[in-house]
Amino acid sequence: MGTRDPRVDAYIERSADFAQPILRHLRDIVHAACPQVVETIKWGFPHFEHKGVLCSMASFKAHCAFGFWHREMRGDVAAGGKAGEAMGQYGRITRLSDLPRDVALKALVCKAAELNVSGVKSVTAVKAGPKKPLVAPDDLAAALARNRAALATFENFSDSHKREYIAWVVAAKRQETRDRRVATAVEWMAEGKAKEWRYARP
Repeated sequence: MGTRDPRVDAYIERSADFAQPILRHLRDIVHAACPQVVETIKWGFPHFEHKGVLCSMASFKAHCAFGFWHREMRGDVAAGGKAGEAMGQYGRITRLSDLPRDVALKALVCKAAELNVSGVKSVTAVKAGPKKPLVAPDDLAAALARNRAALATFENFSDSHKREYIAWVVAAKRQETRDRRVATAVEWMAEGKAKEWRYARP
C-alpha cells in the first residue's frame, strides 16, 4: 500500500478555499490509480512517487497546477490549449471541471507508473555544471547574522532544507507576513529545526 504524507494534508489546508477540493480530488485520483504511490514534498509542493516521480500538484493564489514528469506523457496529455499557461500540463486549474474525466486521468497515472516500473527515464541525462551556492534573501540573511545558533544551523543544512525556508520567506505577499516568517525561521533554526520539523517522522 502507498502512504499519505501529513505534510500534504497541511499543504492542502493552507491552500485557498477554491483549491482544496481540487487538490483532494487529484490526490484521490493518483492513489486510486496507483495504490503503491508514496507522497512527499519537494520544492515546497506535493509530489507522488512510485519507482520515481509520477506527477505533482501545486496551488497558487488564483489557480492550481498538475503535471506528469515523463516527456513520454506529453503526447497523451490534452490541456485544451491551456498548456504553457501554468506549471504542469493542464494550464491554470480553477475548478474541478478544468480537469479531464476521472477515467482518463487515472489511465494517465497508470501509464506514468508503468514507465517508471519499466525503467524509462523522464529526462535525458546531461552533465550537470557546478552548483551555485544557495543564497538567502537579504532580510533573512541579516536576521541569521544576528543569531549565531540559527546561522550555524542554516549553514549546515542541505540545500533542500535551505530552499524550504527561503521559498517560505519569499512567498509572503505582505511585508508584515514576510517579517513574521523571517522571525519564525530564525527562531526555529536557532533550535536546530528544519522548516517542516512538525511533520518529520520519528
